[in-house]
Amino acid sequence: MAIDKIWVVAEATEAGPTTVTLELLTAARGLASTVEAVAWGTTTAANAAVLGEYGASTVHDIGDIGDALPGAPVASAIATAIASGAGPTAILVPTSYDGRDIAGRLSARADLPVLTNITGLVGGDELTSQHPIFGGAQIVNARFTGQAPGIFVVRAKSFAAESAGGAPAAVSPLAVGDLGATNAAAVVTRHIEERTGPKLDEAPVVVSGGRGLGEAANYSLIEDLAKLLNGAAGASRAIVDAGWVPYSHQVGQTGKTVKPTVYLACGISGATQHMVGMKGSKNIIAINKDQDAPIFGVADLGIVGDVHKVVPALIEALKAR
Repeated sequence: MAIDKIWVVAEATEAGPTTVTLELLTAARGLASTVEAVAWGTTTAANAAVLGEYGASTVHDIGDIGDALPGAPVASAIATAIASGAGPTAILVPTSYDGRDIAGRLSARADLPVLTNITGLVGGDELTSQHPIFGGAQIVNARFTGQAPGIFVVRAKSFAAESAGGAPAAVSPLAVGDLGATNAAAVVTRHIEERTGPKLDEAPVVVSGGRGLGEAANYSLIEDLAKLLNGAAGASRAIVDAGWVPYSHQVGQTGKTVKPTVYLACGISGATQHMVGMKGSKNIIAINKDQDAPIFGVADLGIVGDVHKVVPALIEALKAR
């Protein structure tokens, strides 16, 4: 295995490391002889067991960053380690708000190249990244030819998170370097959106609605159907931009990537930006009155019909069971 060491930027919530963090650790251990994580906050030691289980031998702990956004301190700490010669061969970063901020700042501080929108990684003598283009119709391979380490920003659901049964990761402090004029922004309040049922990007069943619903009030049909199927409600960008539902519901290239067992697209025509975020679903069911809608091109089951008639009928059938 030619790649010596990979660092994974490990995000966490109160519940533990995020799913995408575990996905990246799983991918990294198949690519490098040594996998290590970089984490911050007050729960790093508590998360060391899970990080080790998924492949990290060491977790570099930046420590409590208080109310600061992680971008500046995390990028500074990694850049300082690289400058000292203690850095990795490659750095994997999740495609998230904080992940993209960290990647951009680290690139600027350490003068390192970045590859983004990655859905696959291939090892060997060097790391090759895979990027979907033309709505996922083609895959482009890319690699770095300049200074190492390269920064790879990877989309969620690109890999399956699989436990390696490893021992808890050793926790090692990682110092933050001089932040200069950066790190002035602070989090003054947090809002956690109320949610029932599974998270959209982790649900086994996702029911999404599009502009074919006609108006915002009809989105309740999507929520009712998702609840009956113990799934999550999603949406196309069109109705998010129209203000019908929050951005957190959006599935697609600029929203969430989902890979459920069943994906129901209701009144969604199937723009390439939307299909990029759901085409990896195991079973796709599309309901649309336009038989030529692009969504039928990726559907395993297509229902040509009025979503206002088909979905209520499905809801009634499920309630009758």
